[in-house]
Amino acid sequence: MLFDSSSSFGRAFRILTFGESHGLAVGVVLDGVKPGLLFDVEAIQKELDRRRPGQSELVTPRSEADRVKVLSGVYEGKTTGHPIALAVFNENQRSGDYAAFQDLFRPGHADLTYQRKYGLRDPRGGGRSSGRETLARVAAGAWAKQQLAPLGVRIRGFNREIAGIPGQRVDWDFVEHNPLRVADPGVFAAQKVVVEQAMEAHDSVGGVAEVWIEGLPIGLGDPAFAKLDSLLAYACMSIGAVKGVEIGAGFASARLRGSENNDPLGPQGALKNDAGGILGGISNGSPVVVRLAVKPTASIARTQQTINREGEFSEILVQGRHDPCIAPRIVPVAEAMCALVIYDLWLTQQDLVQDSLPPAEEWDWAAVDGILGNRG
Repeated sequence: MLFDSSSSFGRAFRILTFGESHGLAVGVVLDGVKPGLLFDVEAIQKELDRRRPGQSELVTPRSEADRVKVLSGVYEGKTTGHPIALAVFNENQRSGDYAAFQDLFRPGHADLTYQRKYGLRDPRGGGRSSGRETLARVAAGAWAKQQLAPLGVRIRGFNREIAGIPGQRVDWDFVEHNPLRVADPGVFAAQKVVVEQAMEAHDSVGGVAEVWIEGLPIGLGDPAFAKLDSLLAYACMSIGAVKGVEIGAGFASARLRGSENNDPLGPQGALKNDAGGILGGISNGSPVVVRLAVKPTASIARTQQTINREGEFSEILVQGRHDPCIAPRIVPVAEAMCALVIYDLWLTQQDLVQDSLPPAEEWDWAAVDGILGNRG
């Protein structure tokens, strides 16, 4: 039987991530990059800084600078055309935090499934299933963003909802200036209180992240199995804490009539955007809107029921440094995965696309937000 580690992603632009949460390093190899392109390592670092731990009082206090190092594929600031290896060396591992439950399976984690499938698991935290693996995705996605920006494509995200408290408006200037990466200043205080209450109770909460992909042309995506929405869903569902993905109105569309859900068309394209910028699996020129359901962090410092290696009932108390809400750090990861999908498609389909209608800067985002934000 062929063994596939499933650590690679993409077709024309391919990435392979490596490393474990408590190993020497975590990183990514980029393949399919043309030679002679400017390689802005600081732009990659900026994205990693948005994801790293210890950036506020509402995330894990694990202190990692997450400084990226270029190991290969770049010379004098330009790509060589050979695989680009990027690595972030772990500096603040505390594997001892996990010693007490090497023979126990943590509820909500991959411990049990890894052990049963492979016959072994990395007892130093989550290993490959750890959220720390996502820094490799962010580094690769940062490069994809760099390539898409000159083409007029902008990918940005925020948290639409925290702990069941939804935001109703989007203030982009506020997103990167609050520790929850929410976009509605009017509900931030209430959301922050709930997260702090969860921390005090040694518990955690979830959220709903939202990514906007602006400036896409008409024509990205193919029927039947390579639909743009299916590729985006696959990419976003590969993020460990994500348990659901919707495009546009998403699950709310199941509660509408066709007369409500269909987007009327005009000379400038769709007059609203419940389709989320995709029709028949192909980008229609309107902004693409993707939402991700982010589960509560599985590691909580409360006694829980579990089993040991022998299948016997036991109790477990997970100590260590963990996020009371992982949603704020998911946002740059979600952006990265969306960027990887779009850049890969662009490389293979750039001759088949048309200009978007209308241009992203002319889209009535207030109307779009009203349509998408007040449902479900």
